[in-house]
Amino acid sequence: MNHTSAPAAPSSAGAWEELVTAALLGTERRTPPGAAPGRPAPVALLDAAAVATVRRRAGIRPATAAPRPEPAPDDPRPALPAAAARRLGTLLANRPGGGAGRRGAAPDLMELLPQWLATANAHGYAAPAHAVPALLDAARGRTDLRPAALEFAGPRALWLARLNPDWRFALRTMPGGGSAPVRGNGSGRTDRLWREGLFAERVALLSALRARDPAAGRELLVSTWTTERAEDRLMFLDSLRTGLGPDDEPFLEAALTDRSRTVRSTAAELLSALPGSALAARMAVRAAACVAVDRALDPPALVVEAPHECDAGMERDGVVAKAPPGRGERSWWLGQLVEAAPLGTWSGRLGGRTAREIVALPVADDWQGELHAAWCRAAVRQRDPQWSRALLGAPSAPGAGGPGALSLAERAKLLATLGADERAGWVAGFIAVHGLSEAFQLLGVCAVPWAVPLGRAVVDALDIARDAGSYPWSFSGVMGLAERCLDPAETARLDGLLAVPDEAEGASPGAGGYWAEAFQRLVTTLRLRAAMAEELSPPDPGGGTVAAGGTVAGHRRTAPERRGAGPGACRTAS
Repeated sequence: MNHTSAPAAPSSAGAWEELVTAALLGTERRTPPGAAPGRPAPVALLDAAAVATVRRRAGIRPATAAPRPEPAPDDPRPALPAAAARRLGTLLANRPGGGAGRRGAAPDLMELLPQWLATANAHGYAAPAHAVPALLDAARGRTDLRPAALEFAGPRALWLARLNPDWRFALRTMPGGGSAPVRGNGSGRTDRLWREGLFAERVALLSALRARDPAAGRELLVSTWTTERAEDRLMFLDSLRTGLGPDDEPFLEAALTDRSRTVRSTAAELLSALPGSALAARMAVRAAACVAVDRALDPPALVVEAPHECDAGMERDGVVAKAPPGRGERSWWLGQLVEAAPLGTWSGRLGGRTAREIVALPVADDWQGELHAAWCRAAVRQRDPQWSRALLGAPSAPGAGGPGALSLAERAKLLATLGADERAGWVAGFIAVHGLSEAFQLLGVCAVPWAVPLGRAVVDALDIARDAGSYPWSFSGVMGLAERCLDPAETARLDGLLAVPDEAEGASPGAGGYWAEAFQRLVTTLRLRAAMAEELSPPDPGGGTVAAGGTVAGHRRTAPERRGAGPGACRTAS
């Protein structure tokens, strides 16, 4: 019997490459290897590829199974109410009602997410497990969301961050990131993580320990200080801001001789924030020698004699010798000395005068701007409300800069040292006199929701701008802040602003329609915030829900109290 033998299958070596070549060139130009006569070439190619695929897979040796990860830790916090969970999904999906371009009257949902998270954290809710990845993605894209989002995500966020490199930021953001809860410096696990962990994990560990036990955190840092790189020493030193106290002075004094200039400068800054430190006393002596009252003048005035040199002692205490471009050396040195001197120095040095009386004194030879700016930085660093009030002056003052005509940024920082009610009252007075053109940066440091006088001052100013025929988009930043910060209880006062006004002569064409749309969006957003607060309210044991006051209150710190925050975010001041 005659047998027709099938073509020999190609050897495993190079077989796959031959099939790929035939597929790329086409079966009309290249006969597939191992194809039987008479069979359509494309079919033969696919059959041969199927056989080769099975052969290749069968030849793979199984790898050793990796150990299964430990289960995610439980989150003992109460579950989120169902309505609030649905709302969270909508906010994370970023599905505003309006389309691209002109917003229309639809609220900006992503801008409401920070307040929603702050309120959920205030109630102590746990994030739904399925929402944690989306929360991490949102926090990855927006650094301003990270503290609240990670707090809400809870321990599962750390568990996931160790498994996904895209979420590793959580390890350096969350207290205890990369480690189990800190148990004290004597813990072998803590010590091992400090010596062997990744840099981000070590920073998070030190921050968590400083928040819980400042002395233990300092001792942990001291144990490896001399072997750390300069850039790492700087980051670790910055962590001492948490829990900073007199017990840190010896370590910081030693850091004044560090080989890194930035480390020395940071140590000096921290020491100057301790009014009782030896460095503060040295700076007080230097600064007092530069400023005096000349009683021979009528009225008496402050006279300034700036330093003529920056000696080695000044440099050791953090004074930077080289002035920036455009700055005179002597004024540069003077500003650093006055900024670092305790503010309590000046009353005794200047005839027992109060801060307000000192700031009101004229300053000879055009030194007023430099001197007041340095006092402003000192008031912010030392959190001194008395000096802040004196430097701010009355909100109705010409130029609203107080006696020293401070910049908006300086005034915003000074306001952050005052209580929430006083801060809101000052900004309301500023708006009543000067309008909204310069108020945006000041509004950013006011507590949320805005106090009633402040909210009404903003609405009245917007109404005045509308009646004057101003461009509505010139006030889009303030309107955006009002959407997030105005108390929803004020919604009823806005009903009269929803109609399209008659266009006054000389008004911007179409401005009335834009204003009506903006006010409609404001009202819609306020009602949505009220609904969000109601959804997040915990159940009342007697039935219903606990009243939330109609607001979604924020709990983030103000810009001067946390790094990297921009003035446009709505924040709650402590």
